[in-house]
Formats: sequence, structure tokens, C-alpha cells
Amino acid sequence: MTTEPEHAIVVEHLTKRYGDLLAVNDISFHVRTGEVFAFLGPNGAGKSTTVEIIETIRTPTSGSVCLLDMDVTTRKHDIVQRIGVLPQGFSSFDKLTVRETIQYYARLFGSRTTDIDGLIELANLKDKVNEQFRTLSGGLKQRLGIAIALVNDPEVVFLDEPTTGLDPRARREVWKVLLSLKKNGKTVFLTTHYMEEAELLADTVAIISKGKIIALGTPDELIERNANYLVLTLKAVDGTPFEVIQKMGFEPVPENHKHIKVRVEHADDIRKILNALTDAGAAPLSLDVRRPNLEAVFLKLTGEALRDDSLEGMPE
Repeated sequence: MTTEPEHAIVVEHLTKRYGDLLAVNDISFHVRTGEVFAFLGPNGAGKSTTVEIIETIRTPTSGSVCLLDMDVTTRKHDIVQRIGVLPQGFSSFDKLTVRETIQYYARLFGSRTTDIDGLIELANLKDKVNEQFRTLSGGLKQRLGIAIALVNDPEVVFLDEPTTGLDPRARREVWKVLLSLKKNGKTVFLTTHYMEEAELLADTVAIISKGKIIALGTPDELIERNANYLVLTLKAVDGTPFEVIQKMGFEPVPENHKHIKVRVEHADDIRKILNALTDAGAAPLSLDVRRPNLEAVFLKLTGEALRDDSLEGMPE
């Protein structure tokens, strides 16, 4: 009886050069079997190069990558049969129906045991089996793409920006499918530009910037280590709250419509601020207290937003 390896992917001291360009700079990380692993980074960070090396598309300059205990440079034929890939901007044949599309790719990959109905159900496409690809919405096309990535019953699934361009409702429908993959024991390697997506779905998040892994851990761990504070938002009728909070030694930041944001280190600071406002007769109309999210962590560590259109087209 064979047992699954603890780690589906093991990357050790991976480096990739393109001439003088150091795209990936001595990075190491592990992806546990059965987890959702989110790989985040701005354009040009080395994200795509790393993923393509793991998928056996590119070869490393140095270092090692093992997928399911197989070296990606020597076992490509064996590896490609055990992984599934949804590329960014997935497309298919306009006039094939949902069922015909899955059947076509199953035959293309030489899979005779594909559970077509099971994939249709997993992707929540039962009501669309006879619809042609060209008639499907963006979200339905992405769900069909995920089904196609599973025709060979892969152990590891790579999903590149699976919800880019989708409206919030369609994005959440795709998230349901991704959670089903994890429930079914698949290891999911996810690249995304949506922090909410990574925070909701991922067991582990890795952030790459300028070819280096600069943060690795669960979403909660990354937030705890890099943004361990609270943000108090107040709505005031005049400038009195701002002045009161400033005199207390905090640094309030004014926003539109008389909103004030205050960063506080401890929950007790919120009580002190509210008591001071009450004593000054400047109680706020409303208040909100939140901890920072993964977006704040990313901005702090990289100094830039995850998506920057000005960098489109740069090598990754």
C-alpha cells in the first residue's frame, strides 16, 4: 500500500536566469498534499516563471523542484499525467456543448475512465450540459475550464487567475468549485490577483517580490506578523473628534464624507478614544473596527498593489 507524500511540491534553492535578468532568486518553499496554496506577486516578480518550472514548461538554472516525489527536469512525462492546469484566459471551441467539450478533452488526454457526469456536477454545470461554449458567461467558462483540468483525475491542480474578469457573484461560484477540489483531496496551486480570494481559500500563502519569497504562512499568520493592529473608522459631524483624537497622541486620517480612520495597537485604545469623545461631547454618528487584511500585508511588504497595469507585459 502506497502512502501520499507529506508534500506534493518541494522547491529548494530555485534560481532562473534569462541572460542578465535574475527572474527567480534562490527561493524555497513546500506545498503540503491536499492544501490550497496561493502564490501572490506583482507582475514581473517571478511568479509565472516559478509556476512554469513546477509545471515542467521551463527548466531551472539551478536548484531543484520535486512534484509528487519526482524531479521536474527528469520525470516530465510521468508528471504531466498527474497534474491538471487551467491557464489564464481559458478558451475552447465555440460550438461544442459543455458535455462535448469535456468529452473532447478527455479523449485528447487519452483518459478512458473520466467521470464526465461527476465533473459536470463538481463544476455545478448540470443545467448547462447542452449549452454551447460561446453562449456561456465568463464564470461558467471558468468552471468548465476547471472541469477540463480534472479530466485525467490529477493529484495536483494549477489554476492561473481563475476568477480574473468575473463579477463578484460569478467569482463566488468559482470559489465553491475550488473548495470542492480541496474537499475531494486535490492539491491546489492557485495564482491570483484577488486578496480576498487568497484569504478565503488558501491554507498557505507565499508572496514573491523581485524574484524572492518575502513572506510565507497562513493568511492569519501573515496578518498577525505584519499587520498586528486595528483600524477604527468614525463618522463625525464636525472636526471635533479629529482634534480630540490627535491630542491623545494618535494619528487620525481624514477621509471623504467626514470619516476618520485611526490605527490603534490595542483594543483598549478604542475604549479610551470613545470615552474621550463622549467627554468632549463629540460622540461619532457611527463607528467600525476591523483588523487589516492580506491586502495591507502585501502593500507593506512589497510597497505596491498586487495588480499594476503599468507593468503589463514585463517578464515574470
